[in-house]
Amino acid sequence: MATATAVAEERLLSALVYLQCAAGCLILGVNQQRNSPYGRQATPRCRLRVPARVAWAVQELPSLALPLYQCASESAPRLRDAPNCILLAMFLVHYVQRSLIYPFLIRGGTPMPLFSCILATMFCTGNGYLQSRYLSHCAVYADDWLRDPRFLMGFGLWLMGMLINIHSDHILRNLRKPGDTGYKIPRGGLFEYVTAANYFGEIVEWGGYALASWSVEGAAFAFFTFCFLCGRAKGHHQWYLQNFEEYPKFRKILIPFLF
Repeated sequence: MATATAVAEERLLSALVYLQCAAGCLILGVNQQRNSPYGRQATPRCRLRVPARVAWAVQELPSLALPLYQCASESAPRLRDAPNCILLAMFLVHYVQRSLIYPFLIRGGTPMPLFSCILATMFCTGNGYLQSRYLSHCAVYADDWLRDPRFLMGFGLWLMGMLINIHSDHILRNLRKPGDTGYKIPRGGLFEYVTAANYFGEIVEWGGYALASWSVEGAAFAFFTFCFLCGRAKGHHQWYLQNFEEYPKFRKILIPFLF
């Protein structure tokens, strides 16, 4: 019985990996044809909207709650191992910031289309289950994995990406002074090199996590993140070029000096 349950679990995790990769490809293809209905690019047809703070807190919460549940569960054998605990902690740190801190730092914020919020909640639920279940029940690492170059490099990239993401969000929040309205050109940090510095940071962060975990599950998440944010970054870049004549022409879209 236990063996059958384990096989079913492995099949479910594999299905979530394939689904995540397929969704990433689909989103990347769709965003080449039209911009994502998010923020300043949301169309007036998106009438049902959720306040920005509520949307961010609610949609990101499953990726915090599900790993915490795994940590509290007595049937999480792999969490007795240090590599698994640290990797899951890396995942949790991001979502503590994203669901419990970031939403309450938002100043105003454009209401999010309800449909986008629902899709994001579904993704965070599926991915939260995938990453936490894999690390708590399936992943097996060598005793010296924390000294492995793949883990060390991945952890460094994860930390650097998270700091870039948080710093870039700070710059965006402080673009407007009290009483200001309208949009402004971001200045400072990696915004001097790319339009979507916050997205670049998140892509580096999850790329580092994938490397540190050395898993198909982590790689699928990093791939989806790139596909999802690449389209958004391209839309933001085009919007700035169309609305600001003085927008720096040398700025790349997402990856400094390359793209």
